[in-house]
Amino acid sequence: MYKQKKSGRPSNTSSRHLACRRSPPCPPSSQWSAEFQQPVLLKKIGTSINQAQHLLKAGVARHILFLSYYEPIFSAYRHCVSVKNKRRCEEPMPMKGGSCCKEGGSDACVANTKHQQWGNKASSSSPQILRFCSSRSLVCVVIFSGIVFFYMFTFTVSPFSCSNNPIIHSSDSEESSTIIRISTFNSSRSSISSTSPPPTSHPPPPASPATMLRHIVFGIAASKNFWESRKEYIKIWWQPRQMRGFVWLDEPVNEPRSSASSLPIIKISANTSNFPYTHKHGSRSALRISRIVAETVRLNLADVRWFVMGDDDTVFIPDNLIRVLNKLDHRQPYYIGSQSESHLQNIIFSYAMAYGGGGFAISRPLAISLAQMQDRCIHRYPALYGSDDRIQACMAELGVPLTRHPGFHQFDVYGDLLGLLAAHPVAPLVTLHHLDLVDAIFPNSRSRAEAINRLFDGPVRLDSAGVMQQSICYDVKRHWTVSVSWGFVVQVVRGVMSPREMERPARTFLNWYRRADYKAYAFNTRPVARNPCQKPFLYYLSSSSFANFSGMTVTRYSRYMEQPHPICRWKLPDPAVLVNEVVVFKKPDPALWDRAPRRNCCRVISSSKEGNKKAMTLEVGVCRDGEIAGAR
Repeated sequence: MYKQKKSGRPSNTSSRHLACRRSPPCPPSSQWSAEFQQPVLLKKIGTSINQAQHLLKAGVARHILFLSYYEPIFSAYRHCVSVKNKRRCEEPMPMKGGSCCKEGGSDACVANTKHQQWGNKASSSSPQILRFCSSRSLVCVVIFSGIVFFYMFTFTVSPFSCSNNPIIHSSDSEESSTIIRISTFNSSRSSISSTSPPPTSHPPPPASPATMLRHIVFGIAASKNFWESRKEYIKIWWQPRQMRGFVWLDEPVNEPRSSASSLPIIKISANTSNFPYTHKHGSRSALRISRIVAETVRLNLADVRWFVMGDDDTVFIPDNLIRVLNKLDHRQPYYIGSQSESHLQNIIFSYAMAYGGGGFAISRPLAISLAQMQDRCIHRYPALYGSDDRIQACMAELGVPLTRHPGFHQFDVYGDLLGLLAAHPVAPLVTLHHLDLVDAIFPNSRSRAEAINRLFDGPVRLDSAGVMQQSICYDVKRHWTVSVSWGFVVQVVRGVMSPREMERPARTFLNWYRRADYKAYAFNTRPVARNPCQKPFLYYLSSSSFANFSGMTVTRYSRYMEQPHPICRWKLPDPAVLVNEVVVFKKPDPALWDRAPRRNCCRVISSSKEGNKKAMTLEVGVCRDGEIAGAR
C-alpha cells in the first residue's frame, strides 16, 4: 500500500527483496506504431478488455478511458528504456529467500533493499542517462510521445461512442447502462465493479381450459376371482360415452356384450415374473397392480391430463373428482390421494402414501416420468407388501410428495360407516372403498350395490357438490341438536351438543386391527353417546326430487325403526314420538367448492304435523351474514 507524504505524493515504504529473471527482448521499433493499435498487443501487455468493455458501456468520461490506455503504454516504455544494445534485462521480482542466480554463473547475489519513492528525479550521474541517450531509447521515447499525443487528440476531438470503437464490441446495443464505481488502489490500476439490473421474470403460462372427464384416463385394478360381484360397483359410476379407462385383469374373462357396453375396456396386465417379490405375507399381484399407471401411459392416448387409479370396489364421484383436479395445474407433477383411517396402517406403511383402494390421481408429466423409471424402481424394493407402497417408493425417488385430499376414502375399518359419513370433512366426497367389508351405507337396502345406487340416483344426480356435507342446527324450543349429512342421514339428539363435538366422527366402526386400541385412528373421534339420553335418532334418505316451482331439491329421510333406544329420564321431548320423517330443502350449489371451504348452515323451519305424518322441516344452504351454528 502507498502512504501519503507531506508533498502529497505516494511512496512505497515497504522493503522488498529483488530477484532477477530473464525478460523477452523489446520488439523492433518499426513494429511499435502498428502493433499498439491492435487489441492483441493490448492483451499481451496486460490490459483487461473486460474492464474496457464495462467502461465503454457505462459512458465514463474520456479521461478515465485515457488512463486505461495510458497504463500499458507507460509499462511498455519502462521496459524498453532499460534495454541497451540488445541486452536482456533483469526485471525486479520478489523472490523467497532474497537471492537469485545470474545467468551462466554460480555466484549468488544478495538482493538489495531499496526504499523507492514515486516520481524520484534521476540525477545526472545516474547510468540511466546513458541508456536514455542511446539511439534505441530515443526511438522508444519518440514512439511513446507520439502515441500519447495521438490518443489525447483522439479523445479530445472525437465523441465517446461504443459503436465506433475498434477494440470493443457490445453484444447487445440495447442493453441498459451499467452503473460503475471506480476505486483507485494504486497509481496505475483501477478496480471496476458493476451492478447489473435484476433479470426480468417470465410471465406465467396462460391458463388452460378447465379439466373435463375426457381429459382423465382411469386405470382400474381387478381380479378374475372377484370380477362378477365387483363389476356392479363400476357400472354405478361409470359413464361410457364421457369417460375413458381400462380394467386391468390378471386373467381373461368372458364378459357378455350387453354388460361390456356399460364397463370400461378390459385389458390383461403384462407378465411380471421377472420382478423379485420377497414379502412373506403378501401376493405377487401387487407387482402387476403397481404397473397399471405405467401400462396405461404406454397406450399413448391423446389429450390426457390425469391418470386416475382405483380398485374394482372403488366408487368414484366423477363430478367431485373434476372439481378437485381443476384446483391443480395438470402441467405440474402432482400425486394426489389420501392416507388410511387406521393409525397403525399409516405407521406400518407410510403417512406419505396414497392408498390405492381409496384412489389417487397422477398428472401427465409425473405419470410419464414414472413410466420411464418404474421397472428399475420396482427391482429395488422386492420386500414391500403392496402396490401402492411401491408407487410411493418410486415417487420418493422422483422427489414428488403426496398432495393429501380428505375426499379420497380408503375405509380401512369394519362395521358401520355412519360415524365417518355423517361427519364428513368440509371437502367434496370423491371416493368410497372397501364396500364389501363394511355394512351397507343404507341399512334397509337389499345389497351394498343397491345402497350406492340410491345415493347416485338421487343426491349425486341432483347436487353432487353437496353430497354428505354436514350442517348443524338446533331446535331451540325442544332443546334438540340436529345434524344433517345431506343426501345420507339426519341425526336428532336430545340436549345441546356443540358443533365442535358434532363435527367429530362417532365411533360406529371398528379398527382395521381389531385387537389394537379402539381409538387408534388418524383423526379425532368421539363415543356414540356420552349419556344414554344422547344416543342419536337416525333418519336415513328415503327419496329425493327437484321442485321446479322453487328451484330447490327436496330430500326426505325416514326414521330407522330397528334402532333400539335406552330408557331416558330427561324431561325433554322425545324425537321418536314427535318426528317420523325429516324433509330437507336445499338449493343446488355447483359452485360450492369454488369458494373458501365452509359448512352450510341449517335452519329448523317447523316441527308440526304434515298430514298424518309427524315431520320436521329443515332448510340447508349457504350461511347468511352473521349466521352461526349456535343454540342461541
